[in-house]
Amino acid sequence: MANDAIRIERPTTNSKLFAHTRWDIIPAAAGLFHLAYLFGLYLLFPHEPLWVMLILGFIYSLMVNANINGVGHNFIHNPFFRSPLLNRLFGVTQSIACCFSQTMYDAVHMRHHKGNSDRQDEKGDTIDWLSIYRHGHDGEAENPWTYIFLSFFRDDVGAIRNDLRKRKNGDDFWGTAELAAFAITLLIMAIIVPTNPIHFINWRFMLFFLPFWYLGHCFSYLNGYYRHYGANPDKPIAWGVSSYGKIYNWLFFYNGYHAEHHFRPKVHWTKMEKFRRSIEELQKQEGVRTIRHAHMLGFLDRDLPKRGQGKTSRAAAFVSNRNAGHPSGGGQ
Repeated sequence: MANDAIRIERPTTNSKLFAHTRWDIIPAAAGLFHLAYLFGLYLLFPHEPLWVMLILGFIYSLMVNANINGVGHNFIHNPFFRSPLLNRLFGVTQSIACCFSQTMYDAVHMRHHKGNSDRQDEKGDTIDWLSIYRHGHDGEAENPWTYIFLSFFRDDVGAIRNDLRKRKNGDDFWGTAELAAFAITLLIMAIIVPTNPIHFINWRFMLFFLPFWYLGHCFSYLNGYYRHYGANPDKPIAWGVSSYGKIYNWLFFYNGYHAEHHFRPKVHWTKMEKFRRSIEELQKQEGVRTIRHAHMLGFLDRDLPKRGQGKTSRAAAFVSNRNAGHPSGGGQ
């Protein structure tokens, strides 16, 4: 089967609200529930014992991971709503719930699909800002510990905004607006105690909340690491590592089908199982890597490649990547 002959089935709907399918009400509702959960943490904090709040805070961290890699991820590739304004407003709710900018995440994620976790070129750079090889050495993937806990601090906001400006569609404005929306939300939570609005500086809540916010994004990078560790950056059908657990993929809206997703980024989450069946034989021929665990637990996989296997020099990797023909805008 030729790669360019693979058919992608697109969902269609006569809904006046949803752009692709009414099933998108599920991820949309999940995103709004996450926002409500954040406000619930804030309101419950003065009333519940610390051990209860620690459990709820940890759940919030898991929800950040699931939202970014499930709801927010699918929203980037297939915006849920017909109305551009409604999509923008949903992006704002996502930004507040995860305490980041959904539009800036879009820019970073598009770079991810341009490079597909590419190896360093002859200058030691990668197209993909999230590449597991970007901060590695001697052609190896970066140590997972540093990738997971340091990636949160590596975003180049200037470079992200430059990419948004090039789009000339208002994304730069909305990215800034989303940053302001979550910053103002956190500021309000930081200065107002729900049980005593005239008592300013809610430092106890912020001391509780900020580590769980950071942990949630670390979980997201943990997911991202094992979605590409052991994949083949030089072979389009094997750019990602897939995991097919049912519950995992229901919770993450089929982002576990990650090799399939990188091969054809616009496949809607409701069509991912069918798409996988259509290319399954080709995947076997090309050696697409799969793991049994959810990506967040990818380090438990029994046949996990050791770091250093398949080590490639920078110059050789550059030539290999160039010959592979990495697409510009592969996620569009």
